[in-house]
Amino acid sequence: KEEDFEIIDKKQLPDAAELRNEEKAKPEEARWSAPILSLARKASENLALSYGSALKSASLVGLVSKPGSSDNPAKTSTRCHTMEERANLMNMMKLSIKILIQSALSLGRTLDSDFPPLQQFFVVLEHCLKHGLKVKKTFIGQNKSFFGPLELVEKLCPEASDIATSVKNLPELKTAVGRGRAWLYLALMQKKLADYLKVLLDHKHLLSEFYEPDALMMEEEGAVIVGLLVGLNVIDANLCLKGEDLDSQVGVIDFSLYLKETQDSDSKQDGGITAVLDQKHYVEELNRHLSCTVADLQNKIDCLEKTNSKLQEELAAATDRIGSLQEEQQQLKQQNELIRERSEKSVEVTKEDTKVELDTYKQSRQGLDEMYSDVWKQLKEEKKIRLELEKELELQIGMKTEMEIAMKLLEKDTHEKQDTLVALRQQLEEVKAINLQMFHKSQNAECSLQQKTEAISSFEGKTNEMMSSMKQMEERLQQAEKARQAAEERCNKMKQELAGRLNSCRQQMAQLDSKCSTLEKELKSEKEQRQTLQKELHQEKDATTLLKTELQQMEGLKKELRKLQDEKQQLKKVREEQEQALQEMGLHLSQSKLKMEDIKEVNKALKGHTWLKDDEATHCKQCKKEFSISRRKHHCRNCGDIFCNTCSSNELALPSYPKPVRVCDNCHTLLLQQCSSNSS
Repeated sequence: KEEDFEIIDKKQLPDAAELRNEEKAKPEEARWSAPILSLARKASENLALSYGSALKSASLVGLVSKPGSSDNPAKTSTRCHTMEERANLMNMMKLSIKILIQSALSLGRTLDSDFPPLQQFFVVLEHCLKHGLKVKKTFIGQNKSFFGPLELVEKLCPEASDIATSVKNLPELKTAVGRGRAWLYLALMQKKLADYLKVLLDHKHLLSEFYEPDALMMEEEGAVIVGLLVGLNVIDANLCLKGEDLDSQVGVIDFSLYLKETQDSDSKQDGGITAVLDQKHYVEELNRHLSCTVADLQNKIDCLEKTNSKLQEELAAATDRIGSLQEEQQQLKQQNELIRERSEKSVEVTKEDTKVELDTYKQSRQGLDEMYSDVWKQLKEEKKIRLELEKELELQIGMKTEMEIAMKLLEKDTHEKQDTLVALRQQLEEVKAINLQMFHKSQNAECSLQQKTEAISSFEGKTNEMMSSMKQMEERLQQAEKARQAAEERCNKMKQELAGRLNSCRQQMAQLDSKCSTLEKELKSEKEQRQTLQKELHQEKDATTLLKTELQQMEGLKKELRKLQDEKQQLKKVREEQEQALQEMGLHLSQSKLKMEDIKEVNKALKGHTWLKDDEATHCKQCKKEFSISRRKHHCRNCGDIFCNTCSSNELALPSYPKPVRVCDNCHTLLLQQCSSNSS
């Protein structure tokens, strides 16, 4: 918007000391902009560091990734390119925020949507949100909009629900881009744009569905931009969304604003120039406020002149209307007499109609009573069926517990005999699988029974509701009959008093019309309720048919349970046969273990004793007597040592010899002890 300013000489400008004295003399309301200006200066000083890098890289902010050369398509080049894009976008965001804060505080008023720095800020912010967006494929085509991640704010932060509802209710917005721009406008007006974006950055696992891992919102630059957006809470914005076409706007960055800002920043190095510029801005603001007040006063004067002329015209028109109204009053009197006659006829017609409708209602009520009795009988039958199903369930639960106990016993037996019965283990595992199937089927049957019990309970609740609605209908009928009788009595009184009391007749006719309308409304409502009751009865019939089908399914499940019980009995027989086989195998194993122990003992005896040669022994090992021609040498067949005839006169049957063999006295006693222990 163009603004007119007066040209003032530099000599007429007051000094800084005079301005400070004037500010001290002013009230507190005149000095409202002092803290805001100090905050803006601090923000501008912090953001001035990024000027040079942003202007040098301004040419790279095309937001479309440059096609890489066919000679070097390495991943490092793409990463460097994305890092440069993020840095450029962050620097442009800093510049746009700084210029927006400075320009807004210099104006000292609320910003409109036509303000150029504000428009450029939204363009840069839109580019930042679009960086690294994933392309989503739909039936229509590819979709790439930043409104998807902004919709998550409503779920994460309930305060943003007002923004989402207002954006969805705008009929002018037809694309996701337009809705996203409207969302940003409303968030800036609420001064919560930084808070909402911070909530999104705290839940990056949700943002990963919309952004690539190298996107600006997924990296540290996003957190920096959110911190910069906090400074925008100083600004007051009043943006109108109804008249603007947000769907077709082209987001192009205008670098002329930032180039002008660099020239101004270079020229503001001297302290004296800054003071003069501050004074100039202050004087321009005063001139602008004065021009605005003068224009407002002129507009008010014009409006008052227009209102005076309109009032004079309205007075002339009012006098004409009074004459016409008097004529219309006479016509209305004649029409009232005609209406009175018509109303008497209409009352008689309505009486006849009410009688006919009452007869039809009584007939429909009889039909409903018959339907209700049928439904009640069906409910009783279904309750009996439910009791039978519960009994069968209890039997199935008892069978299930028996199966679990049998399974535990089988598992104990298998754990004890795992080492020796490798071949039978596979058969036992198959039995376990079948039992598990039985258990799952019983669980499914229990779940289906629970669902059916819930359906029966809901059906009982519906029948109770039907009873209550029937009672209400009867009460309404009684009220309607009472009202009809009262109306008939009043009509009779009206006929008697029509001759001398026209004014009272008019009032009573108005009352009768209102009561007739209420009766008609009540009859219509009763008709609607009757239709709804019929619909509910049809729905309940459908529910009963469904329950019948489910009962048929339950019969099928009963047959399956019988088959499973037969299979269970067969499995029990197989288990008993396997247990007998296991017992026989245990007996054979015990016998084989005893034989193995005997063989081991023989081997130990053979290993511990060696067969002595005749030349090696000169004396008996037991009595220590010397061998001679009369005292000959004899080998013990158990230990292998050499004894005399008296010390080795015993004979026993050994496992290695089929017949009884010569044994020494010591071995004879040991072998006898072993035989006695084995026999016991």
